[in-house]
Amino acid sequence: MKATLSLLLTLALSTITHAQAQTQGQTQAQAEAQPQSQPWKPVPGKLTTRWTKDVSPDNPWPQYPRPTMVREKWQNLNGLWDYAITATPMAPTAWQGKILVPFPIESSLSGVGKNLNPDQTLTYHRTFTVAPEWRTNGQRVLLHFGAVDWRAVVDLNGKPVGEHAGGFDPFTFDMTDALTSEKNELVVTVTDPTDTGTQPRGKQWLTPGGIWYTRTSGIWQTVWIESVPRSYVGGLSIAPNAADSSVTIRLSPGPTTNSLTKKVPAKVQVLSGDKVVLTADIPDAAAGSTLKIPQPHLWSPNDPFLYSLVITYDGQDFLTSYFALRDIALGKDKGGLPRILLNGQPVFSYGPLDQGFWPDGLYTPPTEAAFAFDIQAAKDMGCNMLRKHVKVEPEIFYTMCDRMGIMVWQDMPSPFFASKDSKEKLPAIDEPAKKQFEHELMAMIEARRNHPSIVMWVPWNEGWGQNDLAWSKSMADLVKKTDPSRLVNNATGWTDMKTGDTVDIHAYPDPATPPAEAHRAAVLGEFGGLGLPLEGHTWVAKNNWGYVTFKDKNELTKAYVDLMRQIPQLIAEGLCAAVYTQTSDVEIECNGWLTYDREVWKIDPKQVREATAQLYLPHPTVRAIVPRAGQTDARATWRYTTSAPPTAGVEWFKPAFDDSSWKSGQAGFGSEGTPGANIKTPWTTSDIWLRRTFDLAAIPANAALSIHHDEDAEVYFNGVLAAKLPGYTSSYRTTPITPDALAALHAGTNTIAIHCKQTQGGQYIDCGIIEVVPAK
Repeated sequence: MKATLSLLLTLALSTITHAQAQTQGQTQAQAEAQPQSQPWKPVPGKLTTRWTKDVSPDNPWPQYPRPTMVREKWQNLNGLWDYAITATPMAPTAWQGKILVPFPIESSLSGVGKNLNPDQTLTYHRTFTVAPEWRTNGQRVLLHFGAVDWRAVVDLNGKPVGEHAGGFDPFTFDMTDALTSEKNELVVTVTDPTDTGTQPRGKQWLTPGGIWYTRTSGIWQTVWIESVPRSYVGGLSIAPNAADSSVTIRLSPGPTTNSLTKKVPAKVQVLSGDKVVLTADIPDAAAGSTLKIPQPHLWSPNDPFLYSLVITYDGQDFLTSYFALRDIALGKDKGGLPRILLNGQPVFSYGPLDQGFWPDGLYTPPTEAAFAFDIQAAKDMGCNMLRKHVKVEPEIFYTMCDRMGIMVWQDMPSPFFASKDSKEKLPAIDEPAKKQFEHELMAMIEARRNHPSIVMWVPWNEGWGQNDLAWSKSMADLVKKTDPSRLVNNATGWTDMKTGDTVDIHAYPDPATPPAEAHRAAVLGEFGGLGLPLEGHTWVAKNNWGYVTFKDKNELTKAYVDLMRQIPQLIAEGLCAAVYTQTSDVEIECNGWLTYDREVWKIDPKQVREATAQLYLPHPTVRAIVPRAGQTDARATWRYTTSAPPTAGVEWFKPAFDDSSWKSGQAGFGSEGTPGANIKTPWTTSDIWLRRTFDLAAIPANAALSIHHDEDAEVYFNGVLAAKLPGYTSSYRTTPITPDALAALHAGTNTIAIHCKQTQGGQYIDCGIIEVVPAK
């Protein structure tokens, strides 16, 4: 028994070593079902990764796929399957070739590289055998799918086994009664409406372009079977509470067990490494029990400590899992601003928008090592979190985050509905669509809630699918009710429904912060998007894009560091988290730290680590000396003109210049729709000149500009150039003042003068002076 438990614990916590996840039964079955002579190769002409060469039909994704609930007797069904694509509802008359499961059919690594259209059906077929001892003593044999996009109908030996709709959640069928003692014939038929349906689908599009990517259809996570006793665990709930050093464990019975109407006991061991720290008997496993952990060791990104669990259910079902003691909540700092607290301590959360797309496997990375590379990339960049963007990963990914110490914001994949009175071809929202979204939302939470790395649920992104705001709000509230132990970001980007734990904005490229609220943390759900396409490492040769494109890696890195240096001042204003777009390029989007093939670091982690580290230090104090728009209820009044000032006589930016003929207007100045603008006075011409006076009681020691300019701007203090700023910003940026201009400031009345020039797109200008006092 000791050897078996040791093996199970290894499986539960394994991340990289493939051999650790291969039981004898699994390896034997793969050798039997996947002869090396079968033809397979990646579809040529696609961008590859360094891990493409490690994929073979003999052993694709061999790891035990459910590390939070591990059993010893399991068999992997990944590998080469027969496939056929037919017009719906036609059944195939012959197989059209081999497909490598679990890679989606559109991917290179599937060996097929064909699209599945909404009016077509994809049929999979393979045979397998099970060990005779799996069918003795009332044992059951379960068939598991990690994920199939989107609707799957499963038959075994000509008998219906079950069907499932949902592209991101695991599902299980008891196939015992359909098994034979010889070879078993498994058939899976799949349909996927992609953007012609109302189902959650994230960024998949029939016609990719811009921020929309290649579709993923069919089986894209591991298919596997396992043997369970007649009385077995169907579900495991682990709820840690770091505040009182406890963990609550509940075990729900499997649907075919004979224990549905009686109390079933369980025995639990908690281990710290190899040391048993607690043993407990649970009289009623379904009711659960709360266990106090002696000498608790808390989990954090800097110390991702995990406890192991060994569970015996009803004296029959033996399994292992793990958990961590950690709490995530909101609290207020000394200034009364809401902050995110990890284990009772304020933590600023910073990391990438992580989309999880791969040029060779699309939704499915080529190997587990590829997953580890992306997570380590975030760690190398100094991050303590990532936002998993409108995609749900296989469970192995979250176990890696648990072990490597990275907090996860988990998005719900978005549905899309046609807007009212629009000409969009998207389908309209209806009650079946709402029910399906709720089903998949709850399934996501249920399937991933045991992972301590997940600290926030994000049900909505940028208004996608939020056509019915009352219903959308009810979904966000349902998430909080379902899992009150985590934070809920009700809507990231916009379409805020004034609920949940955060208020979230997106700002490109410059970082910004939403106004501080009394009871919700201010977070920046997306910013950055600095682009650089590198020849030989792009999805397409032309028409790649980023929010701002740079010439080379040095220029890009400098711009990235400049963005990072803006954030500490925003933290002082109340910002609690920031998400940079993004980990890697994705298809034609070239705004990643890394190229899409993960071969080239476009931004060197070594050069930016120091700037990232500043985000986790005590934040500076920021005081408005000359308030800009939005810093106070009152707005400054400026003199302004859109006609070029005279060149003769006193220059327009000098204090003695007579601006009495200029108009008066309140800050800020610009055109509606300009990102980040806080407009009071319209400005739509090519140029504007502004002047105002302000009084100083004393000269500040750490003065800086807080300026939003779109586009080129020049700022003067008392006739001396304070800053010359080319290009544009999309929010207020903290900018140094020249030493000569600082020296020109004096106690009493001072003059500030600005010229801003606009050439294309939106336009805006506003400026103030702040004092930035570093924290001690």
